[in-house]
Amino acid sequence: MLFIPFLQMLFLNQDKVEKAVKPVYEGGFVRFFEYAADYYEYFRISLTAENPKKALLFVCVSVLIAFLLKNIFRYLVIWYQSYMRMAVVRDLRNKLFEKAMVLPLSFHSEERKGDFMSRMNSDVGEIEVALVSVIELVYREPLTILIQVSIMLYWSPQLTLFAFVLLPISAFIISRIGKSLKLTAREGQHQMGVLNSSIEEGLGAVRIIKAFNAVPQVLAAFKKINLRHQQLITRTFRKKDLSSPLNEVIGTVILLCIVWYGGSLILDKDHSLLTGDKFLTYIIMFSQLMRPIQNISNSIGYIQKAKVSLERIDAIIETDEKIFEVENPIKLGELAQEIKFDNVSFKYKEEFVLKNISFTIPQGKTYALVGESGSGKSTISDLLPRFYDVNEGAIYYDSVNIKEASLVDLRSHIGIVSQESILFNDTVRNNIAFGTEQATEEEIIAAAKIANAHEFILNLENGYDTNIGERGSKLSGGQKQRMSIARAVLKNPSIMILDEATSALDTESEKLVQDALEKLMKDRTSLVIAHRLSTIRNADQIMVLSKGEIKEMGTHQELLDKQGLYYNLCSMQGIFA
Repeated sequence: MLFIPFLQMLFLNQDKVEKAVKPVYEGGFVRFFEYAADYYEYFRISLTAENPKKALLFVCVSVLIAFLLKNIFRYLVIWYQSYMRMAVVRDLRNKLFEKAMVLPLSFHSEERKGDFMSRMNSDVGEIEVALVSVIELVYREPLTILIQVSIMLYWSPQLTLFAFVLLPISAFIISRIGKSLKLTAREGQHQMGVLNSSIEEGLGAVRIIKAFNAVPQVLAAFKKINLRHQQLITRTFRKKDLSSPLNEVIGTVILLCIVWYGGSLILDKDHSLLTGDKFLTYIIMFSQLMRPIQNISNSIGYIQKAKVSLERIDAIIETDEKIFEVENPIKLGELAQEIKFDNVSFKYKEEFVLKNISFTIPQGKTYALVGESGSGKSTISDLLPRFYDVNEGAIYYDSVNIKEASLVDLRSHIGIVSQESILFNDTVRNNIAFGTEQATEEEIIAAAKIANAHEFILNLENGYDTNIGERGSKLSGGQKQRMSIARAVLKNPSIMILDEATSALDTESEKLVQDALEKLMKDRTSLVIAHRLSTIRNADQIMVLSKGEIKEMGTHQELLDKQGLYYNLCSMQGIFA
């Protein structure tokens, strides 16, 4: 509309200047804006009659002020929008990570880690882009279109209706592209997860890949996955970017139709409201109207891609947690009597891997689980801290069913040392004190001494302040395992679960770790899983599992005397006493 004063000054009608009448404000909110517009017109026409150059300068300053105000307020929107978009991204990532932490182990064993990373990064990134589009779609474009269409209808309802008969063609074409884009985007986001998994797997196994001269094989597989991802993303970009040139071509065709039809109305002198200067401004305004319409179509493209990402994120957030907290949990104290498995049966999917397991571990005793791979040993150890819930039967902590206690309370009484030492890219001190935030320096050192770790820690570059690298990469296998034991010692739990804690160590490291484990288990209720039967000779009871059932149970000597499954296992390892 700011073009009209320029055009009127260039084609000034002197009669119009003589007829300019000073407006009078009649009161009212709406009338104030009409009065302001009328007064601006009166002042400009009057000034033009006196000094056209001053009037031109006045119009230029008016336009400058208008655009200055527009961009000041636009920047204020961007200022707050930048916080909002990143706050949404932050909250989504927090939700995803929190969900990952509470989901059962079955989810993590079935879900690709790379795919989850893709949802945390790529999918959340798509939502961030779409969020900006949605904000503009809500606060700016509809208002711009509404104002411009209202003015155009006021100037020429006939011409505007003619224009809007043609616009649905553009909307139909863009909607068809949007549906196709959504399908391609879904494939692309899935492939991104596959790509991330391939990268994570390759980097994690680089030692084995090199050792087996499998670099060409791994590279070929990665390139194939990467090529597929590139093809899908290229197709997505092409479909998304097709809407812009299509809109422009269709908009140009519509604009030329309007020029022809509106020009015909003026030349036929059949349109009283639409003067030449207003018609030129109408054409400019309509061409500008295509920009917010085009922005809306682009926003719809971003939103279609983001819908796919949101579906993938929701699939994680809405995943059934399976292990739920009881509303009014029973508080657990230190273990006083026993841990009891009462007719426990469990299955991961369809087939039961544990069948009617029953045994009792008295307080302070050490029970060991042995058997072939897949017999259910690790499953029993995972059921006690409720990483999974039993399908049938119950597990009791003293007389309390562990399902009636809170997860945090239950797990605070259990310490775990597993075959793989899980350490963090942090200092020795923080790794030992992990989960025990209030531990003092003296307590940390005492725990390290019990775990036979104090000496090697002091020999590290910065002692207890040494960063041990990702997954403890700066330490040997035996050192990492002793760090894990120190962490368990510091926690001082009622129950210890040792899952093949020495199976991956050399003889010298095994001796040091075994000595540390014996100190750890002294007078403590312990459940030990072992493949090296020499490490569990002194257990109070040894349970031999096969196909999810306890086949034999007794002390080391008692089981040898039976000459059953345990005897056969000992024979294979050369253990007879």
